[in-house]
Amino acid sequence: MNKRDLLLEIGLEEMPARFIRGSIQQLEEKVRSWLDGNGIEHGDVSAFSTPRRLAVLVNNVAESQQDTEEEAKGPAKKIAQDENGNWSKAALGFSRSQGMSPEDIYFKEIKGVEYAHIKRFIKGKETFELLPQLQKLVEDMHFPNNMKWGSHQLRYVRPIRWLVALFGNEVIPFTIAGVSTGTVTKGHRFLGEDISIDRPEDYEEALHSQFVIANEPNRKRIIVEQITELEKENGWSVPIEEDLLEEVTNLVEYPTAFSGKFDDKFLGLPEEVLITSMKTHQRYFPVKDAQGSLLPYFISVRNGGNSHIDTVAKGNEKVLRARLADGEFFYEEDQKLEIADALKKLESIIYQEKIGTLAQKVNRIQKITRELSTLLGLSENETLLANRAAEICKFDLVTNMVDEFPELQGIMGEKYALQKGENEEVAKAVNEHYQPRHAQDDIPGSLTGAIVGVADKLDTIVTAFAIGLIPTGSHDPYALRRNATGIVNILKGMNWNISLENLLRRVIKITKEDLSIENEELVENLVQFFKLRIKYLLQEQNVRYDIVEAVLGGELGSVPDIISRAGTLNEHKDEEGFKETIESLARVMNIAQKAEGEDEVNSALFENNEEEQLYKEYKNVLDIFASENDSESRFSVLRNLSPAITAYFDHTMVMSEDENIRKNRLAQMKKLSDVLASYAMVNKIQVK
Repeated sequence: MNKRDLLLEIGLEEMPARFIRGSIQQLEEKVRSWLDGNGIEHGDVSAFSTPRRLAVLVNNVAESQQDTEEEAKGPAKKIAQDENGNWSKAALGFSRSQGMSPEDIYFKEIKGVEYAHIKRFIKGKETFELLPQLQKLVEDMHFPNNMKWGSHQLRYVRPIRWLVALFGNEVIPFTIAGVSTGTVTKGHRFLGEDISIDRPEDYEEALHSQFVIANEPNRKRIIVEQITELEKENGWSVPIEEDLLEEVTNLVEYPTAFSGKFDDKFLGLPEEVLITSMKTHQRYFPVKDAQGSLLPYFISVRNGGNSHIDTVAKGNEKVLRARLADGEFFYEEDQKLEIADALKKLESIIYQEKIGTLAQKVNRIQKITRELSTLLGLSENETLLANRAAEICKFDLVTNMVDEFPELQGIMGEKYALQKGENEEVAKAVNEHYQPRHAQDDIPGSLTGAIVGVADKLDTIVTAFAIGLIPTGSHDPYALRRNATGIVNILKGMNWNISLENLLRRVIKITKEDLSIENEELVENLVQFFKLRIKYLLQEQNVRYDIVEAVLGGELGSVPDIISRAGTLNEHKDEEGFKETIESLARVMNIAQKAEGEDEVNSALFENNEEEQLYKEYKNVLDIFASENDSESRFSVLRNLSPAITAYFDHTMVMSEDENIRKNRLAQMKKLSDVLASYAMVNKIQVK
């Protein structure tokens, strides 16, 4: 079978760098899935992306679909034919529906019954006839943000300016938003020219001749090599963060790294201010010495060659100088602000229209902090530190520096708090209470920071749920999922053995003082929300799905305990005897569902030794569970309980005809089941 290469390029106005990685992965997957779904054989699929283009090159694409043979099942033989072997109307209709004749019918036995079948040969279509369907594939791409342009109805990440679609040397014909496919692509906006792609395999080399490095990994490698060369020439150390490197890579088509300098006097500013100004606002790489101290230099990456690079460097220095001068002014102005005055200003800042001001939020954080301090049994000094940290945790939000650089919230709060004479742990907590800020971030390192962090995040979640701002799909403007995951990680990392349900009820009570809440389902909604976050955490730890469901089937209770119990069950799941243990425990839980009410067990109604023995074992388990926190020890107790359960069922009919005895036995099952449920809903665990 003959084969050709396939090229699809979408030419656009410059896209935001943060959109490019996800967009090209999406296009690559869509093209691959389309080929596979249409039965078109192909070779390697390569993706190319720059700020102005998304492209996919597929090698060795078959010129036609694979021929296929389909087998269709029809009516049973006794329906397809009469007693004389004549075809029935059902058989005739079946063959006609398949475009075949009754002579093509044959019979196949399925589970003892013969059915009519027909095999149908389907010749594959020419690939070129199908390729215009790529138009819909391009139009159906989705992006974080879209726009419209001109009179076109299409909403897209940026206006489409050209389209290249080639199958071998033939143009695949279609038009999107007034732009028709062709062979012409555009080179670098300033250094290159329009160029015709005669063959798909020439794509990367042709663009390179026009100062476009279309291969994103190659651009990234070149940038790293150029930065490394500048490091060696100057004896610098340049920490290259992956996020910044990827953003810079997706801002340029033809990279050239260069260095610049700023005035030494700015080194008197906090290092975080300098680095944020360089990285976040200018996309510069900060420069350090061998000891890790910041130097008055930076490295930037130009979208173009090295001509007049000194002029470019001076321009970048000028821009950075102005921004650092602003930072210096803001920093000096902030020194004049007292913490008490900053807290006063929070009263006039709306946190959320239905929830109130930032001052009200801080007030709730203080109250939640006091509740946590009580639940955790903090000392008087620890409580005082936590309360002060909660009181001032948001004061830096009104500073000039945080207004200019929102990324520095908490970071500047810690520095300013220390300058104003606050306790070191209190100041540190002002910064740490935002942690974890993202999925890879650490939890707070101090007790005070952890307490205020949980208090802040709980307030954010509960107040949002109270007014109906519950995350749906990808819509989560208040980052409630991230906050909930942060709480779970802090509870786990700090090993706080407190009931999450109890904590949520206390927070709701505090919230009701500020908000008019009439939501009876609030606690349950919050519990389910947190269960989902714990579920994801356990799945990341490779805990089997049914064990996850089992430990989350009852009350939440202590997060560290849930995680520990899940780990214990997952560790023992493949051991000999696990199946028998779970089956016996599950039998108790299943039959306990027939119990009505919460009847007490009357030992006078026991009729055999096995009932008495199981009751003794139940009381023993109850005592151990009340005093033992170790999940492994508790599982060992349940495992030792299994023989008594087996003996009980061998000698005892729970559903006795005597109503009093039946109720008593069901009450005993219910009591034991409740203890088992406090460990896990073992009847949800799958054993074979």
